[in-house]
Amino acid sequence: MAEIINEKWIGIDDAAEHLGIKPVTVRDWIKKGKGIPAHKVGKKWKFLRSELDEWVKSGGSAI
Repeated sequence: MAEIINEKWIGIDDAAEHLGIKPVTVRDWIKKGKGIPAHKVGKKWKFLRSELDEWVKSGGSAI
């Protein structure tokens, strides 16, 4: 049986803090299509920490 992970969505500020960068960098990566795993919910961008971690591990943040 697959384990269900109950993960909270975080905003740009928390995503930036999690990655150790400034929020303006996260916004820039979204705008430039750098592949950061961002999801638009209404007017706000939301992220899952697990997706951010996978993206960094896969080398996506080095582009």
